[in-house]
Amino acid sequence: MSEETNSGPDVPPDHLAINPRSPHFDAEKLQRGVGIRFKGVVRTNVEEYCISEGWVRVQAGKTMDRKGQPLTIKLNGPVEAWYEDLGDNPPVARA
Repeated sequence: MSEETNSGPDVPPDHLAINPRSPHFDAEKLQRGVGIRFKGVVRTNVEEYCISEGWVRVQAGKTMDRKGQPLTIKLNGPVEAWYEDLGDNPPVARA
């Protein structure tokens, strides 16, 4: 993952969410599989991310809100994203 890019068809969007209620939800992009590295660690529990603002949202344990949706917390730090379907050395989106 040495190639650095900020836009293009093979680079994930700046802001993406897995919740269908979110305006940043995009099923087509999520089907490709998006890898997230947050503060240098690959994370698999990210609910939403924004590369330009440098944050991710992760679920806060098993806690639910009054509507039955998982509670999330926002963590700040450097975020990198890539499509997992592109193989071993895909272009990476960074801030």
